[in-house]
Amino acid sequence: MFNWVKTAMLMAAIMALFGVVGGIFGGREGMLMALVFGGAMNVFSYWFSDKMVLKMYNAREVDETSAPRFYAMVRELAQRADLPMPRVYLIQEDQPNAFATGRNPQNAAVAATTGILQLLSERELRGVMAHELAHVRHRDILISTISATMAGAISALANFAMLFGGRSSDGRPANPLAGIVVALLAPLAASLIQMAISRAREYEADRGGAEISGDPVALADALGKIQMYAEGRIPMAPAEAHPETAQMMILNPLSGGGLKSLFSTHPPTAERIARLHALARGG
Repeated sequence: MFNWVKTAMLMAAIMALFGVVGGIFGGREGMLMALVFGGAMNVFSYWFSDKMVLKMYNAREVDETSAPRFYAMVRELAQRADLPMPRVYLIQEDQPNAFATGRNPQNAAVAATTGILQLLSERELRGVMAHELAHVRHRDILISTISATMAGAISALANFAMLFGGRSSDGRPANPLAGIVVALLAPLAASLIQMAISRAREYEADRGGAEISGDPVALADALGKIQMYAEGRIPMAPAEAHPETAQMMILNPLSGGGLKSLFSTHPPTAERIARLHALARGG
């Protein structure tokens, strides 16, 4: 429940930030144009995201004949989650990782790398796929699309103001110095909020996945094993080429460092593991 409240508050914050930036730079007309443009781009992405990302990763669809044990595992978990059976894919990559995509539960797909199938036990893999199905059940693709729309619209307004100067809602030119400061800081703030939303959804998918599988420790063990053996050491070329897809993964597949805690799409793995163990103890 806490993470749902946190997500709602963060969504409200990014919308409020959009209103402030729009009022400073674009007035009502500019704000509306930025929102329509950003919305159109992200509606397209939302509608076709499954096809695009699966193609980026050269994912191969499997069934009960080509991958019987893996397919049966996903089917059992989907039934436990009361979800339609998603399409199931395998990705020929050494890095152990997995993700879910699709605009709604009726058009969902889950994918796992061959690396994760080799690294994890069947019990641990079951915990990971339950996490991915929790993303589907929570409609996290929709939430991430809305946050991306707002962040993109804020950046568009800021870029417009940097190039052409902004106007307030009553048509007067915006204060140049204030405009520069806001144009630089607003996209940064929007990105921070967007990343915080992503982290909150990961925590909630951990909780939801534990409920679906009935085994929180399995997911905790899987996260620890992936972190220990792979994160940052086994590159994943499609993720490096398309870093915008990193937030979809069970763990961040990118090798870069920097201000990880603020700009990471995923919470600290140690904290995720601790929360899962607390769930197992009934906390």
